[in-house]
Amino acid sequence: MKMPDDFDDHSSLGPTVMMSILAVTAFVAVILVMVLFLNHKPKNSTAASASRSADSAQASQEAAPPVIIYPETDELVGGSELHPDDFDFWDMYPQETKEPEPEEESEEETESVQEDPSTDGKHTLVQYADGKEEWVLISPYLPKHEYDFTKLVCQSDLMKYYENGKQTSYVGVDISKFQDYVDFVKVKKAGIDFVMLRVGARGYGTGQLILDEYFLDNIKRATDAGLEVGVYFYSQAISEAEAIEEANMVLQNLGDYKISYPVAFDMEKVENDAARTDILTREEKTAIAKAFLDTVTAAGHKTLLYGNKEWLIKEIDMSKLTAYDVWLSQAADIPDYPYKFSMWQYSYEGSVDGITGYVDMNISFVNYSEK
Repeated sequence: MKMPDDFDDHSSLGPTVMMSILAVTAFVAVILVMVLFLNHKPKNSTAASASRSADSAQASQEAAPPVIIYPETDELVGGSELHPDDFDFWDMYPQETKEPEPEEESEEETESVQEDPSTDGKHTLVQYADGKEEWVLISPYLPKHEYDFTKLVCQSDLMKYYENGKQTSYVGVDISKFQDYVDFVKVKKAGIDFVMLRVGARGYGTGQLILDEYFLDNIKRATDAGLEVGVYFYSQAISEAEAIEEANMVLQNLGDYKISYPVAFDMEKVENDAARTDILTREEKTAIAKAFLDTVTAAGHKTLLYGNKEWLIKEIDMSKLTAYDVWLSQAADIPDYPYKFSMWQYSYEGSVDGITGYVDMNISFVNYSEK
């Protein structure tokens, strides 16, 4: 549709007004840009650094503690004899320590206690002539004695053994030339049942056979006094042949006497001197003893093997001599020889009426006069 003519005049003023508005707007925009530029420009760098340093120093002074200067220790104790170490008092208050807990015995320690040879019942103590001692294992193969030593009674040097209230033992003495003359009648009245008389000996140096100078008189008077008689020979044989020679000497000197107690073989160490038998081994000593005892047994006599505990356990092999009775020599209130024995020499310093000086005392657990 066509507009009225009045509107044509008004439209001719528009471009001028528009240009003015644009110019004002552009001027305002320039002003704003300059203001913004001036507001964001950084401050002087030197001043900023100084400001930051001042702030840092102030912060350091506020954070660090004040420095305190302490006087030296020597100045504190000046004029005193004390030393700086004297001020170390911390050792006055020792720290408490826990008490050690008792250690449990190990199995090895328990076994060692259980295997103590002095209490295990499997060993016996051997005391040697030089004073040394040794616990020796008891052989399970040798016969053991069965005596109950609570049944032993000693009265006036006479040792007696009782079973069921009855005396089952016999008291004896062993005699040689060292007792000199013996009144066997008095010996019998003193309560002695039997005597063991020395027939003779072989010299431990020369090897010579020697008849005890009192033997023939002793055997006659002892038999006449009514005593049971046995004999022994002190051997220093170094061979089986010499042992047989010794046995034959005993048999020859017994003559027609019918002794009731055994013939004993006595080989022992010579004290404080060298002996010809020192060269012998255990096996050789065993063979020599057996040769003597076999010879006597073949002649119809009972036999005894004499020796102390050391000799019987260490010097000969008893496993090869079990056929013979043992005459144990051990001066003690109670013997501790574990193996079987028939006679026990229990004192070397006995006193019996009819004998001058000391005499060896014996107890026999076997009545050989009836054996």
